[in-house]
Amino acid sequence: MKEKSDPWLVALLLLPGCGLIVLLVGAVVVMAVVQSVGYFNFAGESGFTLSHWKDQMSSHRLWRSFGYSLKIATLSSVLSVLAAYPLALWFRKPFKGSAFISSLLKAPLLVHGLVAAFLYVNFISFNGFLNQLLMFIGLIHDPIRMQNDERGIGVIILQLWKQMPFALLLLTGAVQAIGDDILLAAQDLGAPAFARFRKVIAPLTLKSLQAALVIIFIGAAGDYSFQVIAGPVNVNSITQYMYIIQNESGGWNQAAVVAIMLMAFSLVGSLALAAIAQAVVKRGQA
Repeated sequence: MKEKSDPWLVALLLLPGCGLIVLLVGAVVVMAVVQSVGYFNFAGESGFTLSHWKDQMSSHRLWRSFGYSLKIATLSSVLSVLAAYPLALWFRKPFKGSAFISSLLKAPLLVHGLVAAFLYVNFISFNGFLNQLLMFIGLIHDPIRMQNDERGIGVIILQLWKQMPFALLLLTGAVQAIGDDILLAAQDLGAPAFARFRKVIAPLTLKSLQAALVIIFIGAAGDYSFQVIAGPVNVNSITQYMYIIQNESGGWNQAAVVAIMLMAFSLVGSLALAAIAQAVVKRGQA
């Protein structure tokens, strides 16, 4: 007979690790909330006020930063998953050299984002390798400006390079966990390759897909290093904007408002993306 685990015992075992995480995260969130309403102002007088919220909610620059960060985070997470899925299916059955290729694809996980951003800028800079190559083969006569493009394409490329291996790691494990008998049964019933993916593989890997989307979205929304090195100069990300208002005017309280909005934005945006992914997969099953 299987013994039932005591929920209190499980909670007690999880307390040392989870309790510390909850305490530290909770302290940061509480500090940001308190600062956003006027307390703990390190650059001036402290006292309860909602003026910081009013100032930021009416800031056109803030909402422009939100729109830009939403675009970067959404495209980065969706493109990373779309690029990782075919590779995960390719690596489902080990073949000669698959471990080596998989290791190369996952190598960006070991490279710090700031280092990757500098390498990318050196590659696409005005006198960088890419411009030199294009001029050497005769496609262009003079260097073209690709660094700090206005649409943030460089940042999306960096996010895709950095985040796709993480999505690949999650999806490969989920795809490999699907039994051969399930796919063979679908094939025997006449389902072509795309139908098997749509009706069998995608539903069975949905949880890993959602986890990849959520984690990548949150990371891209809160990224700072890629934005500073390779991002556009005509618009700021949320993290850049938060740093600017704190650094230029000593606005600790207003920066706390932006921090709370960034946390809420990351949570709501990632959950919405996960819900959309679930709806798409469910519709594909129909």
